[in-house]
Amino acid sequence: MTKRLIGLTGGIATGKSTVTNYLATVYNLPILDADIYARDAVSVGSLIITQISQRYGQEILLSDGNLNRSKLGEIIFNQPEERYWVENLIHPYVRNCFSQAINESSANTLVLVIPLLFEAGLENLVNEIWVVFCSPEQQQERLIQRNHLTTEQAVARINSQLSIAEKAARADVVLNNSSTLESLLQQIDLVMKSVYTQ
Repeated sequence: MTKRLIGLTGGIATGKSTVTNYLATVYNLPILDADIYARDAVSVGSLIITQISQRYGQEILLSDGNLNRSKLGEIIFNQPEERYWVENLIHPYVRNCFSQAINESSANTLVLVIPLLFEAGLENLVNEIWVVFCSPEQQQERLIQRNHLTTEQAVARINSQLSIAEKAARADVVLNNSSTLESLLQQIDLVMKSVYTQ
């Protein structure tokens, strides 16, 4: 039997974590998270963090050797060519982590949370794509509140990704998170129910 591999994506601050937590707690689905793999890629002493510090200098690191994420963010969200350079180091590492985890898992259904699913060209890892969607205005407002960013910083981060409309157009399932939490969870239940009653 083919594994059901759900690729969960969406724009930054659209509600992916809410959907992930619900699928994990209510449906007991195993979660594979690109952000965790990406953090692991730049762990202290890793080859990738060494390459990053060689490019940007030691000030890109904190005193304990960890990556200074806000400093790197200021570079890559304002200079697309630098973002591509960093992503080309990290994306292959993340892809390998996913492939290994999928092969090792005995579960029939896995949720792969990949914020940059389309941007990183990782669609072929999954056989079903879910996009969490909200209006661009809500997305910007949520991001500013959550990450304590200026409007300018929030817009730079949103614009560094494929537009949410474009992602929704390429999805098998679109979860609209423009309304209430209850509405979002009901949509997830409907999708899960339709699968198990086929």
